[in-house]
Amino acid sequence: MLRVMIGGWLVVLCVSNLFGQDYKAAAIDGPPAAEGISSDLLAQFEAQGVKVMRGSRTSSEIWLCKNIETMADFKPTGERIYPFQQGQLIGLIHYPRKSNDFRNQEVQSGWYTLRFELQPVDGNHVGTSPTRDFFLMSKAENDQPGKKWETKALLAASAEVSGGSHPAMISLQRAEKSEEKTSLRHDEEKDWWVLRMIAKGQAGGKPMDVPLEMVVVGHAAE
Repeated sequence: MLRVMIGGWLVVLCVSNLFGQDYKAAAIDGPPAAEGISSDLLAQFEAQGVKVMRGSRTSSEIWLCKNIETMADFKPTGERIYPFQQGQLIGLIHYPRKSNDFRNQEVQSGWYTLRFELQPVDGNHVGTSPTRDFFLMSKAENDQPGKKWETKALLAASAEVSGGSHPAMISLQRAEKSEEKTSLRHDEEKDWWVLRMIAKGQAGGKPMDVPLEMVVVGHAAE
């Protein structure tokens, strides 16, 4: 809370509302228009995407894959909450200008594939995230839709995005129950902006919707 005097009146302002409510999600009516990326890769993504905006400025643009193979009979647990295989291609993100990932590492403007990965269970990652499910970003011009990424190679390719030793990542959160297909909510405690999208999945040829929630603005406490 911020207390200020205006015309002799004591006014109590909610700072989080003043400075935190300026992000919004909007639809992108069209496929990703990216140069330097293979047509085979671009063909994997939906014809509509979602952009995250702050005022009139676009922070990021995201497209999900058209058909995402999911694990049959998957049940979320404390170990993993999304029915994807490690290294699986899930989406594409575009940063029109420099941004930061979930570890607050700088990410240059550009196009990056989003591949699913689980955070290692070791002492280096205790308390960094309430979930183990993440998207790792890799340079889209170096990726292909049918490419099988081993975890070690994917980690190295994603670290090139951050310019350091740690991969560039987007944290996935447990999807809340909601009828909304696309929304953007603010976690005031952590100061995270969490984007909800619906992935079109299929398990054994049977179509299914997979609600996704990802931290698109904000970073881990440490």
